[in-house]
Amino acid sequence: MRRYVQFIKTKWFFFASGLALGALVILGVRFVIYQPPELVHYHANFAVYVNGQREQFKGMQYYEETEAQQCTLTPVETPNERAHMHGNVSGVVHVEDHLVTWGQFMQNVHYGLGDDYLKTSTGVFTNNDQGKLSFILNGKKAATISGKVIGDKDKLLISYGTETDGQLQQQYESVPNTAATYDTAPDPASCSGSKKQNNDRLKHLF
Repeated sequence: MRRYVQFIKTKWFFFASGLALGALVILGVRFVIYQPPELVHYHANFAVYVNGQREQFKGMQYYEETEAQQCTLTPVETPNERAHMHGNVSGVVHVEDHLVTWGQFMQNVHYGLGDDYLKTSTGVFTNNDQGKLSFILNGKKAATISGKVIGDKDKLLISYGTETDGQLQQQYESVPNTAATYDTAPDPASCSGSKKQNNDRLKHLF
């Protein structure tokens, strides 16, 4: 006990205490002032028709597993993380990065899309006498779609076949209108915002 009392009176004790206190102050300041990176997470709706039949996207290969998602604010690292579907809900695109195009999303779900071709699980469909590609984006016909960035609450119809304008409009009306609901609902592949921020702040202390 006497040795302990003598030690705390030495300059080494005060030096070590000062270092520890300084480190705690610096870490506390870093925790408080840390600004997490901007989160990107919004939704869009779409449907794909081939010769009058709607693509159903049945199979786990079309969806990201929600269990694999981490509670983090770090940027996404893979193409599939940038834009995907999950929960076996087709027709809803989850966008989690900047400047993701419709062509990139279609590639993520193992389809292919260009201005004059559509690749599905059953084949490649090109503009010819048997049919052509048509796009309706947010109620308006579009000549090209692959390179367009997916916008929040976008609604897109991709259709290949010989449909008339009236039939294409009927297909477009079948595209769900759920993007706005998903924008405000808790996402099963993420965690609460405050928990994310605190976890990320802790990671960036050192």
